[in-house]
Amino acid sequence: MALTDPPQDDDSPPAAPARRTVPGGVLPGAESSPAFVLNAGPQAGRASAHGAMLPVLIAVPHAGRTYPDALLRQMRHPHEACLRLEDRLADVLAQEVARLSGAPLLIAQAPRAMIDLNRAPDDMDWAMVSGPVPAGAMRHAAGRRARSGLGLVPRRLQGLGEIWRGQLAQEDMTARLELVHRPYHLTLARVLEDLRDAWGAALLIDLHSMPPLGPKTGADAAADFVIGDRYGAACSADLSLAAADHFAAHGHRAAHNRPYAGSYVLDRHGAPQRGLHAMQIEVCRTTYLDPAMRHTGDGLTGIAKVLAGLVRRLADELAARGTLRALAAE
Repeated sequence: MALTDPPQDDDSPPAAPARRTVPGGVLPGAESSPAFVLNAGPQAGRASAHGAMLPVLIAVPHAGRTYPDALLRQMRHPHEACLRLEDRLADVLAQEVARLSGAPLLIAQAPRAMIDLNRAPDDMDWAMVSGPVPAGAMRHAAGRRARSGLGLVPRRLQGLGEIWRGQLAQEDMTARLELVHRPYHLTLARVLEDLRDAWGAALLIDLHSMPPLGPKTGADAAADFVIGDRYGAACSADLSLAAADHFAAHGHRAAHNRPYAGSYVLDRHGAPQRGLHAMQIEVCRTTYLDPAMRHTGDGLTGIAKVLAGLVRRLADELAARGTLRALAAE
């Protein structure tokens, strides 16, 4: 079930042009539902095999809100935990950005409570899982994020405590990895490589949302956006600088790598030396949600336009870079 679907307002954005939709993976416990969906428009002219007219892929790994009943029954406080784990309605924002920019879009439907697509498969506290520990894995948390309670499967939340009523079954954990995590990242990699092959370079914008970092007024006003590039390891510095310049030109403060530098998605898919760039963009929820940060707000359309402009600017830079590379090789 969709535990927290957004309401449908009469003043919702106009319908997007028809886009080719490709479902992928399987949602354990709701096998008729895909774990993720790839959207790419049927377009003419120079394009990749996926129909994309831009060398930029937008991905949203943390906004899934299709919750199988069995998953909810395992949770101590399902409503509170699910809302806190979601990048609330970041998929709705991303859909509008894709509509305005024409970029392909990969959206996870599987919720973060089930499995975190921005964590490595071994970043897991295996004490959460019944049965034998997988070969080569440790019983205790494998990484810093798992130790904090926010590993591959989130275990605890500050102020809420343990998320789960008991241990997870080993077969459930295996299904989440094989039906959700693995196919999502294989799809993401294939689309990026296809874009790179068509354009000479490609960029992943891994779109997330964040709670406000502090007051929005004064000399030290908190940022509306955080650009993460793993301190330059996942994305060329000129692309990150262009993103910061774009936000500033539109009157928005942007931070760079602090407090969010990116995680597994950027580590796995960012390879600038191979023409594959990956950038994480965190968007403050106050900019596009209502004051309660539960539903979309009046700011969504404006923020979507800013982000669509960013996509187009970075696409132009990548296309020029790919053309220059091709000329140099001739």
